[in-house]
Amino acid sequence: MKILVINAGSSSLKYQLIDMETEQMIAKGNCERIGIEGSFIGHKTADGRAMEKEAVMENHAQAFMVVKDALLDKEFGVIDNLDEVSAIGHRVVQGGSIFKTSVLINEKVLEDIDGLSPLAPLHNPAHVQAMKGCLEVFGEKTPMVAVFDTSFHSTMPEKAYMYAVPYEFYEKYAVRRYGAHGTSHRYVSHEMAKLMGKDIKDLKIITCHIGNGSSITAVDGGKVVDTSMGLTPLDGIMMGTRTGCLDPSVVTFIAEKEGLSAKEMDTLMNKKSGLLGVSGISSDDRDVSAAEEAGNERAHLAHEMLYYQISKYIGQYYIAMGGCDAIVFTAGLGENQPQLRKRVCEYLKVLGVTFNDEANENCRRGVSGTISADDSAIRVDVIATNEELVIARDTQDIVNAL
Repeated sequence: MKILVINAGSSSLKYQLIDMETEQMIAKGNCERIGIEGSFIGHKTADGRAMEKEAVMENHAQAFMVVKDALLDKEFGVIDNLDEVSAIGHRVVQGGSIFKTSVLINEKVLEDIDGLSPLAPLHNPAHVQAMKGCLEVFGEKTPMVAVFDTSFHSTMPEKAYMYAVPYEFYEKYAVRRYGAHGTSHRYVSHEMAKLMGKDIKDLKIITCHIGNGSSITAVDGGKVVDTSMGLTPLDGIMMGTRTGCLDPSVVTFIAEKEGLSAKEMDTLMNKKSGLLGVSGISSDDRDVSAAEEAGNERAHLAHEMLYYQISKYIGQYYIAMGGCDAIVFTAGLGENQPQLRKRVCEYLKVLGVTFNDEANENCRRGVSGTISADDSAIRVDVIATNEELVIARDTQDIVNAL
């Protein structure tokens, strides 16, 4: 069975075609800077063929068509026709209170996922676009499965997921913390346990998924006890275009001063803030890093804010779990930004973290490894996430049960 996994993020669309007999990747790639000038696709095959080219991708539906062309390409493709793909698994950020497990996608599921878009305005609409793009290309004969990020966080206790607003809003509208990036946190926490040679039930792990969208999660004994994203992916640390946590009065103050509607304020917080809003440069950290190296003070400030906020959340979760055995960095920035990892770990010296600069510099572009020193009180690793494999496994299970 070959399963195509689609992971549509806020400005990217990752994909992998996986042979489930071996659980090995046949081809993978990433459409980047979707909706941003200079969008491009990078495509690689298991036998070493690779291409990178610019492609117009104004939205995720267009990005999926680019993925299809790459898979069928005469020089770089890996399949002769689309019938070779047995099923398609989609990562979905927000399942709300409707979806607590992975499900087979049908028209009603599509409507419900789209209906949850207010809880994940940068992601759920992108997921729906990708799903509709799949239907256009593959038709209804190829089963599609939705795998939800929120399911891994369902073990949080009430004290962690409830908000201190009138309880009636939880009863009426299910207003609570849901979290996101669950497939990534699930994968890297279990991989960390394997690398340590220990049962995950005996470990306290803090996983840092840092990318255009970012979240930090406390995993105690294999179960999530707290996570930084909340009702929507807007909560937590600052991100590419999102504010992260802030005083709610900032929202009403700016809205009143600028005469903004609720929708306009939502757009400002989700699409015009974060690294983009502070630096004034871009939501792409590569652009912000280049500006910082050129002496741009606001780009430098944006990074300093990010490093500080990540460190604070790690400290909070250290207290929440009563200690920590391991910290994991993963996702776009977590895997590829040595400076970010170093600066965060400098803050963590108070917890006994010591650092290996050489190992840290070597960890990028899919290279995992331990970046803490041998005498570190807490082991710190970079682990390349594999959300796609988690999604593929769930997809296979559901399709086999049909």
